[in-house]
Amino acid sequence: MSAIKVINVSKDYGKGNNKIEALKNINLTVENGEFIAIVGASGSGKSTLLHVIGGVDRATSGDIYIDDIYLNDLNEDEISLLRLRKLGFVFQTYNLIPVLTVEENIEMPVLLDDGVMDVRFKNELIKMLHLEDRVNHLPSELSGGQQQRVAIGRALANKPSIILADEPTGNLDSKTAMDIMELLKYTTKKYKQTLVVITHDEKIAQMADRVITIKDGEVISS
Repeated sequence: MSAIKVINVSKDYGKGNNKIEALKNINLTVENGEFIAIVGASGSGKSTLLHVIGGVDRATSGDIYIDDIYLNDLNEDEISLLRLRKLGFVFQTYNLIPVLTVEENIEMPVLLDDGVMDVRFKNELIKMLHLEDRVNHLPSELSGGQQQRVAIGRALANKPSIILADEPTGNLDSKTAMDIMELLKYTTKKYKQTLVVITHDEKIAQMADRVITIKDGEVISS
């Protein structure tokens, strides 16, 4: 069973003369535990592909499987539940909730699923992310690197099988960016997760097991 299967997937926006083909017949398989980097110029379709894989956006045509679950058969509520339980998202802009503390932001995916986060696991994450002295701080009291560490903790909280990261180092300086990527690579190996990273940074792409290059909505190398 592969972690992700994308079969003949296309995504269009608009109609007629205004139609934009963001993705054109994409085929991609990501194996369990694999770390892949998706690279391409701005507007190439790489973020659209990540959003379609993550169920944030619907493909116009084609088939997508997450852990052998067929996304096309799911309604919006079922997709939301799949995202909550199977997928962890890390964004360039962190997307933390400003009125919640570090600890509360990390716990959020578990609480949204009406659960209670395992205290031992939560403390393990906080220690691993070097946030022990920041648990009661708000996001506005943190550096960019610390905020992204919190975002990683939140992505890991529900123990998802797949982490999807969209330009996770785009707002960070080069040293902090490499630290964050080393951390992401370490955590996904530790918890036996699949990692898909969108990046324009060649050094980060070189850290991956495999690099997928997209141009004008098509995979040109994999």
